[in-house]
Amino acid sequence: MIYLSTFKLSDRKVRNPNLYPYNIFVNKEIDCFIFDHITLFYGENASGKSTILNILAKRLDLTGAEDVNYNPYFYDFIEECTFGLGDDENGKAYYKIPKNSRYIKSEDILYEIKKIQQASVLEESILQDRKIHGLTKEERDKFAESPTFQKLIKDIIFGQEKYSNGETSLRIFDDMIETDALYLLDEPEISLSPQNQVLLAEKINMHARLLGCQFIVATHSPFILGTLYGKIYNIDSSEYKVCHWKELENVKFYFDFFEKHRRDEAL
Repeated sequence: MIYLSTFKLSDRKVRNPNLYPYNIFVNKEIDCFIFDHITLFYGENASGKSTILNILAKRLDLTGAEDVNYNPYFYDFIEECTFGLGDDENGKAYYKIPKNSRYIKSEDILYEIKKIQQASVLEESILQDRKIHGLTKEERDKFAESPTFQKLIKDIIFGQEKYSNGETSLRIFDDMIETDALYLLDEPEISLSPQNQVLLAEKINMHARLLGCQFIVATHSPFILGTLYGKIYNIDSSEYKVCHWKELENVKFYFDFFEKHRRDEAL
């Protein structure tokens, strides 16, 4: 499914070139983003790809969007952005983004791992999650006293003790990602080995192909870039052009690094 079809960043010019987030897009010639089932934002550190994801999340009012309360210009920028929604399988236009859509950041995953390591925080987190999904206080109190709740706590803690942080991250992604929703993922490769990065990318491909999900992913991992079946915007380029993953500088760096050391072995 394609829930978010297009997104146009504000192109208003401001006098002060240091105003965030206007300053991120100075000297950029940016047209409208056109999204696929999977769309990737590639860029090095401080390229602005995470900022773009948060702008999307705030404009679409997604769970996980971050506030920038100290900066009123951020909210001016958000209001100046425009977007278009896609069509369902019957060709009928969506009128809103699915309510279970969310913005998932790498620090969210690390925070979930930390909560698992602290049982009291974990209990509060699970009950808060039930609240988000519509359970009343009475229903949550009843659930907290149930054997099911205690078993869930034990299973999660056991899983953390049994698996590495990387494996736990994959399990958390599985829990967070539901069917029929839009997901913005910011550098999901954090804490994952190359093998697990590929495994995560294959899960994303499967969710997009079979389970009605759309993904917009910010990454500079060559393993995710090379595994995901999607459109890649190069945020490092002045016009945010669409590229093949093998054209990207980070991928070329990896290739040249291993080529150099292969020649060293031969010597």
